[in-house]
Amino acid sequence: MSSSAAAEPAFGMPWEGVNHHGSGRLSAPRGEQILARAQQLTRPLLRAAVETLPDELALMAGYHLGWWDADGIAVPAESGKGLRPALVLAAARAAGCPPEAVLHAAVAVELVHNFTLIHDDVMDGDTMRRGRPTVWQVWGIDDAILAGDALHGLAVWTLSAAPVAALSGIARLEDAVIELCLGQHHDCDFETSEEVGLQDCLRTLRHKGSALLGCACALGALSAAAPADMVEAMERFGRELGVAFQLVDDLMGIWGDPARTGKPVGSDLLRRKRSLPVVAALESPTAAGREFADLYCSGAPLDDADVAHAADLIARAGGRDWARAESVRHVRAAKACIAGYRGAHDLMELADCVLHRDR
Repeated sequence: MSSSAAAEPAFGMPWEGVNHHGSGRLSAPRGEQILARAQQLTRPLLRAAVETLPDELALMAGYHLGWWDADGIAVPAESGKGLRPALVLAAARAAGCPPEAVLHAAVAVELVHNFTLIHDDVMDGDTMRRGRPTVWQVWGIDDAILAGDALHGLAVWTLSAAPVAALSGIARLEDAVIELCLGQHHDCDFETSEEVGLQDCLRTLRHKGSALLGCACALGALSAAAPADMVEAMERFGRELGVAFQLVDDLMGIWGDPARTGKPVGSDLLRRKRSLPVVAALESPTAAGREFADLYCSGAPLDDADVAHAADLIARAGGRDWARAESVRHVRAAKACIAGYRGAHDLMELADCVLHRDR
């Protein structure tokens, strides 16, 4: 990478002035504790649900979740942070409900999230996730699709056993899945379209990136028998947070540390993905923006040097700073949605966690 790009700190370092009190450093340790606690609470039910699958499907699902290798032998593999179940539990806590009452909803959301990841890897042609070959790389495309479908079905089955609001929860979850599909349709369309603007990307992001986070927060409140206005406030919080989450994800796709993201350097650029920093740079009237557009839209294969140069051009064209600023703005908008709820401390901490995550 060029010296100007290499000199920048890795994305994910704490930023000043973005905590829920309005000043000072982010409180990452507290957010990490909330995530770890959510994983501890939901893991037994998640594991029990996956183990009800037929052996062939359970093997692929557990491999994807990082529990074992392709032969079913337990290994210390990287797993996701579990943000979505943590949001379910935090929203329930804001409504005054103990976590035990909403575990089914939390696990259902995590199962849907992982079903979409398996399918996304197929559609995007991604060969690595969390530092290991993706499910379709190990078992093939057909089996990967089936494994994802099985997790989707398992999510509905799990939520059907929820002690509160099972039917309305399923309806809300499936609405989110349909919205995710719409967002993915537009996202795939963008891969072959030259006429993609920032507003197009943001509109798609509100379907693909925000639907499930909004659903997670709403399900937490719904499963806690919260009033309708609180359920909708939680949904709005999650949707705003979802936009910030995807902006950070896009930044990591270009400048993230492969040792943390589990993906190659500049993986999004190698695929010429129209992520938000990329589109912001393409729309930039700067010399760097024009040079980047010539490079990115040329159709010629990109090598590692081209990817490093492209990342530098995006930064100089303002795409990186724009995405960072937008992520902060959407986190602040998310917090404003729940500012009136005294029990929403965990949600505030998780919002901060989204801003400075590095994987």
